[in-house]
Amino acid sequence: MRTAIIAGRGRLPAELAAAMAEPPLVAALDGFAPEGITVDLTFRVERLVPFLRALERDGVDRVIFAGAVTRPRLDPGLIDEGTAALLPRLMQAMAAGDDATLRVVIELFEESGFTVAGVEEVAPALLPGAGVLAGSVGPQDEADAARAAAIVAALGAVDVGQGAVVAQGLCLGVEALPGTDALLAQVAGVGALRPDPARGRGVFYKAAKPGQDRRIDLPTLGPETLRGAAAAGLGGVAFEAGSVICLDLPGMRQLADELGLFLWARA
Repeated sequence: MRTAIIAGRGRLPAELAAAMAEPPLVAALDGFAPEGITVDLTFRVERLVPFLRALERDGVDRVIFAGAVTRPRLDPGLIDEGTAALLPRLMQAMAAGDDATLRVVIELFEESGFTVAGVEEVAPALLPGAGVLAGSVGPQDEADAARAAAIVAALGAVDVGQGAVVAQGLCLGVEALPGTDALLAQVAGVGALRPDPARGRGVFYKAAKPGQDRRIDLPTLGPETLRGAAAAGLGGVAFEAGSVICLDLPGMRQLADELGLFLWARA
């Protein structure tokens, strides 16, 4: 079985490839090149069918999606006849939101004969199990994480985001389209709106959306998340155990200790 990583921006495609037993083919959406890995094939949505045929010619029978992408701007002049037949279905899904778009993308690959795998199948070590990975978690941290988990579940149910910041029961911000870095920067700027830090500095919490297809778009954390949480004055980062990808987990644990943060995979 030959696997292709359908890559987007960031370090996840490289870390995923390093964890695989056999070197994958790396295909990247034009304009969304990953970091730290050589791209074998670049494709555009307007030429999706020729891209699928190219994967077949290269002997690929399994694909895994990894990395960040945003909705690309389409050039009508590049659309081939085969892809033109698929675009109305794809555009309708894009109008319905990210979850609907991802479901249709998976369907299109499966209908073309490819198996779509998830990170937990190919590299389960990237999804830490339950436990406190750095620092210590107190009762207020537990309460804040529980409140944040409820908020994230509500957000995910309407396909909005996968993260929230809570301090002493107060929601200081939620993740939306701008992403985690923007959320933590926003929290860093709320200033006087913050509750007394002596009673609990707050937590950034991240989790998969309820019922989402785990083969695609699982949330990801990395060292930059910890730096953002520290800059926002938070006490730590918590996430849903077994459902969040951690990039460079040993480095994250060391950095959390250096920054005085807890890092908690919450069951």
